[in-house]
Amino acid sequence: MIRIGTRGSALALTQAGHVRDALISAGLEAELFTVHTPGDASQGAGTPVARIGVGVFTQTLRTALAAGECSLAVHSFKDLPTAPDPRFRLAVPPRVDARDVVFSRDRIPLADLPAGSTIGTGAPRRMGQVRALRPDCTVVPIRGNVDTRIGRLEKDLDAVILARAGVERLGRLGEATETLDVDTVLPAPAQGALAVEAVAEGNENCSEEALYAIRVLDHEMSHRRAIAERAVLASLNAGCTAPVGAYATEDSFRAGVFAVDGSKRVTWSSEGEPTEDIGHQAAEYLRAHGAMDLM
Repeated sequence: MIRIGTRGSALALTQAGHVRDALISAGLEAELFTVHTPGDASQGAGTPVARIGVGVFTQTLRTALAAGECSLAVHSFKDLPTAPDPRFRLAVPPRVDARDVVFSRDRIPLADLPAGSTIGTGAPRRMGQVRALRPDCTVVPIRGNVDTRIGRLEKDLDAVILARAGVERLGRLGEATETLDVDTVLPAPAQGALAVEAVAEGNENCSEEALYAIRVLDHEMSHRRAIAERAVLASLNAGCTAPVGAYATEDSFRAGVFAVDGSKRVTWSSEGEPTEDIGHQAAEYLRAHGAMDLM
């Protein structure tokens, strides 16, 4: 029996459930194992995500995995620290849509919101891009799960912006006002991708069954795209809360760093297959053109 370690939020359980179902379809027995993390507690307390720190949602899961409490650990790939951890082997299942979505009162698109509207989002990356797009609106940080954030529309917000992937996995995509094109708001590196980890060979609690599951789950192009995007973060020594965007397709790559106040941005794009080296090249260009001053 493969025990799949996951956070206890509705979204995390849904994501892990997809992994479980994929393994069962491949003929393996699998069940979920819930691990409560400090990130969940801080989210409930309303602490801004940028102040929590890199890896807060993943460290406890990795500890449980290394200790043999579970066979696999499921993360949102964008939440993992960029430094490779040699204790683990990694799979990236087929990625879902990486773009962001807008929820608004009366389904008014972002471009048409009245001046003075208040827009909520949890990511500095989105804040910088939305402030540049709508300098006549107020952009505020928000925390909480998907339902909590959308619920703010009935209280103090005119619009909220979320990752489409989480909304889609929770079955609420039909309520969204619009999906933002990557030319409008560049997604976070590896947004929409899951990372499934197992203990690597040569380490205590390594399981052949878990390593087989990793091979079953991995989707090569999703893996390559996510690794290329995350290479930008790694080269910039930035974490998942930095105002950095990156998006790879099968034959193109783009990246950017955005001043949180919306005043400036540095962007880069290229054609060709996504590779880790391309991500490093993008970061070198961004750094040479002042990106570090924006973070």
